[in-house]
This record gives sequence, structure tokens and C-alpha cells, in this order.
Amino acid sequence: MRAISIGYHDIVDEGQRPPNDGSRHSGRYKLDRGHFRAHIDSIWRSVGHASVHVIDRARRWQGEVPLFLTFDDGAVSSYTCVAGELEQRGWRGHFFVTTDWTARPGFLDPRQIRELHARGHVIGSHSCSHPARMSKLSWEELLKEWKESCAILSDILQEPVVTASVADGYYSRKVGKAAAAAGIQVLFTSEPSAKVSNVDGCLILGRYSIQSHTPASVSGAIAARNRWPRLRQAILWQAKKPVKALAGESYFTIRRLLLSRGIASGN
Repeated sequence: MRAISIGYHDIVDEGQRPPNDGSRHSGRYKLDRGHFRAHIDSIWRSVGHASVHVIDRARRWQGEVPLFLTFDDGAVSSYTCVAGELEQRGWRGHFFVTTDWTARPGFLDPRQIRELHARGHVIGSHSCSHPARMSKLSWEELLKEWKESCAILSDILQEPVVTASVADGYYSRKVGKAAAAAGIQVLFTSEPSAKVSNVDGCLILGRYSIQSHTPASVSGAIAARNRWPRLRQAILWQAKKPVKALAGESYFTIRRLLLSRGIASGN
């Protein structure tokens, strides 16, 4: 099985600061409303209406490679901006909510979460606390992050929540096994890959990430299954893996320095 998944985060009005989520990546994935609309228009021109799917209606597929659009963290822009832009084109998205941030300024509240779900969008977990390195958590900590976040969202929606995405991109097989043990059936990572794998009955899907500097044409090219922009992300991702492993927490300090000099990109 293969699938193309594109990962977005906050969408803000021009000049607006993204909500303060306490993570290291807050502004790097911010797109202003006009830029986001350009990305969505690029996808529309590339694939049209019928190619964008939601995972709960396409849990198993053969032949066709579906396209999924995902939005991490649970920012209120999912409700005020993103959902409307998608719905104008007949699309629905996947909104992954960090439940400890629910109803904080700049984030979705329970009423908005319920309405997004009622409008046909998929609501999933993005953990409780958005840990910086999820793959370093103990088994008990991982189970807590997944189980409690899904339970909170299930209580809001009055039905099981079985989709999730990994906070901060730190996926490991243990993260996937804990998700499966918590009842999650579909888990999106930040690995730039179209391959779909299975861990203890949980589907594991990669995603191609969109950052604030990413040209709109890249979203369209990825949606059209063009090889080069996907390969470029995959090469950069693989090159950073050993650096992240060796540097540990100091990786983020090094990365911030490189970003300030316009050198680094990606996760």
C-alpha cells in the first residue's frame, strides 16, 4: 500500500504570531492565509476534486494512491480558515489535536472540534503534551500520551478516536506499538515517504511537510505524485537522522543557530 500525505500546521493572518504552543518549531511551519490558499490552489490545479481523501473512508485501498491533507497541533485556524478553504473545493482534512492545549488562546475548543467533525473532517490525537522527543519516552509515558488524548477527544465527539500523528516527528517502532496498544488504527509520522506499513494492526503513514518558506508549487507537485520534491525531502530527512541521534537535545540548539543564518531547513 502507498499513500501521499501532506502535512501542514498553523495558518495565520499576515503579520499575526502563531499560537504559543511551547514547542521548538512554532513559527517555522506557519503559513499566512494567502500563502496557504496558494498551496491549496496548487493542489487543486494538479489533482482536482476527486483525489483528496480522508483516511476513515479509505482505511484499505488498492491500486489508486490516495492523497491525504493533515494539520497538526489543533490551532484554531483549523476552524476559522482551513476547513472552509478545503470545503470550498469539496475536500476534507485531518486535524490532529494536542489535548493539553485545547481551549487555550489560539487553539480549538471542544465546540469547534465537534463542529469540524460534524462537517466531515477527521479529528485525531497529536498526543496530550506534545513531547519534544516522543521516541525517547518510556512505554508507560507513551501509552499515557496516546490513551489519555484519545479518551479526551472521544469524550468530546462521543465516538472512538482512532487516528493520530506523532508530535515533533520523532517516530520509532515503539511509538507505533504503543499507539496500536492504545487502540489507534492509523498513525501519521513526519517521515517523508509514500510507503504504508503496519505495526500490530496500526497503519503507519509518512507525510511530506510544508514549511513557511515552501513554495506553493511544491504542494501541487507532491499531490501530483511527482518524484523530485518527495525525493528531496527524503534525502534531507535521511541525512539528518544520524546527526539527530548523535547530537540528542543539542541538535535543536545547533539547528536554531543554522536557521538564524539561513542554512538549515526541514525537521
